[in-house]
Amino acid sequence: MCGIAGWVRREGGPMTEEPGPAEAMAHTMACRGPDGHGTWTSGPATLIHTRLAVIDVAGGAQPMAAPPVGAPDDPAHAVVLTYNGEIYNFVELRAELTSRGHRFTTRSDTEVVLRAYLEWGEACVERLEGMFALAVWDPRRRSLLLARDRFGVKPLSYASTAHGLVFGSEPKTLLAHPAVTPAVDLDGLRVLFSMARAPGESVYRDIRDLPPGHTLSYGSDGRTVLRRYFQLEARPHQDDLGTTIGTVRELLEHSVSRELVADVPLSVLLSGGLDSSAVAALAARARKAAGDPPIRTTTITYSGYSDDFKADLVRSAPDAPYARAVADHIGADHLEIELSTADLTDPAARRDVLRAQDVPAPFGDMDTSTYRAFAGVSRHSKVALTGESADEIFGGYSWVHIPDLADEPRFPWVAFEQWHPGTRDGLGQGLLSPAFAAKLDMPGHYAERYAQAMAEIPRLPGESAEARRAREICHLHLTHWLPRLLERNDRLSMISGLEVRVPFCDHRLVQYAYDIPWELKVFDGREKSLLRAAVADLLPEQVLERPKAPFPVSQDATYTKALHAEFAEVLADPAAPVRPLLDLDKARAVVGPEGGAGAQDWLHRMNIEMALQVNTWMVGHGGSVEP
Repeated sequence: MCGIAGWVRREGGPMTEEPGPAEAMAHTMACRGPDGHGTWTSGPATLIHTRLAVIDVAGGAQPMAAPPVGAPDDPAHAVVLTYNGEIYNFVELRAELTSRGHRFTTRSDTEVVLRAYLEWGEACVERLEGMFALAVWDPRRRSLLLARDRFGVKPLSYASTAHGLVFGSEPKTLLAHPAVTPAVDLDGLRVLFSMARAPGESVYRDIRDLPPGHTLSYGSDGRTVLRRYFQLEARPHQDDLGTTIGTVRELLEHSVSRELVADVPLSVLLSGGLDSSAVAALAARARKAAGDPPIRTTTITYSGYSDDFKADLVRSAPDAPYARAVADHIGADHLEIELSTADLTDPAARRDVLRAQDVPAPFGDMDTSTYRAFAGVSRHSKVALTGESADEIFGGYSWVHIPDLADEPRFPWVAFEQWHPGTRDGLGQGLLSPAFAAKLDMPGHYAERYAQAMAEIPRLPGESAEARRAREICHLHLTHWLPRLLERNDRLSMISGLEVRVPFCDHRLVQYAYDIPWELKVFDGREKSLLRAAVADLLPEQVLERPKAPFPVSQDATYTKALHAEFAEVLADPAAPVRPLLDLDKARAVVGPEGGAGAQDWLHRMNIEMALQVNTWMVGHGGSVEP
């Protein structure tokens, strides 16, 4: 996995070609590419790359250039690629391209992507299966092509400036270019506090994310064309239950086996839940069939967590015992990473988390523990598979199974937030002042975004109201909830030089699951019953019967005390930039001797975590924030 960046200067524009911006942009992506970097410049275009070598370690250096078939071997005619991702069908594409006259000099999927562009132009992205973000400079057309994979597994942002276009893997990379300013206005703050960001939205005023499943073409004449090349379709599902279970198994097996391809050590992030356990079991089976060593699995836990665990609203048991049961069952080489409260409260780690994500998030110790876990995994593996996105396509979230919430004309997870007493004001918004909350008007913002999202959903004529709503909820999850989870995983893994792969995001599996009627997905009355049936022969009974459990949070009372102490210091500082955004009386009450919630109330902690992150971000932001 890698980092990509660059810019194209509009004809006649004065955008700098000095080496300073390229070096600064590459520096922001050093963690994404610890194995090498390169810069290519010709005419109006500059392309930058930092590399985490996973396939063809010796031969896949970038930016990579090649002349079109039949053109002279002259750098002035070369088409140039900078690319981040993994193309899982690159072997098949390489064979097809070879039959069409292309000659390869490396074993890398990078060269396959480049020659696919030379053969099919912009339409090549429709043939790429995997996760990717790429940029191609074509001197024949004097244009830049940006493209992003179907579900946005790999990030890509861009900014149109007065004199050209700048792009990069992360906002911090664009902000390292002098033509891009780090301004944040009220609309950006709405995006910051939103749990349902629309595709393409960014916190920064001058930066946009390239939406998943889209390309953007930018000519040196300044003409910009944004094109969607992929969207889910509404198709009738004609398979019976047995056939549906078998097809889900077949599609998942195929996806997992393809995503095991790597020339570097690989592992599976195993929580002991159904989704990651299914991936681990299929990976173990594929490795055994190929005669490879046992799969490595990794689980995170907290010191004393299993011994002192107390159930809460959504977590009935700790993960570690279930993960060990799966690892023993499949014969995995299993590792547990145990985190202490000191690991979670370490100021350097928390700064790293904020720097990795560019903007604040309310998830606190969940983000810090994920970052610590990824760092631990990266000590023995460069690639890790996860079970992300199974909940979105198979109906795993609790709010999907609460009819009063699922039927509301809102994003169902937002309805869940406002139903639960601990998040009634919204995740991370419980300490905002009434005046600032009124300016944000998150209910109005959500209503607008919800209406836009609903208008884009493909539906099947003649569906029942229940079937139609189930399809809508699945689409909403995939377009307005999953992208945030994928971005979080990408940022928190790449800061440690770890590539995370998501087999459940295979577009054929997602499309098939999107069309499965709700009554088949929950045919025995439980969440994800279809997926349970598809992997029933692979897992121990206690894992198959385990209910959905979200990512673990610390239950150590000293963690909450440390947060309260840090927040009290911020509230006592009259210069703290977050103070004007807060209800100070309410904020002081939660850290006072009689205030706050119990040490286990992680929803309560999210308000403090968000306020602390916003304060740190505003101190080090270096730009304007206009609340």
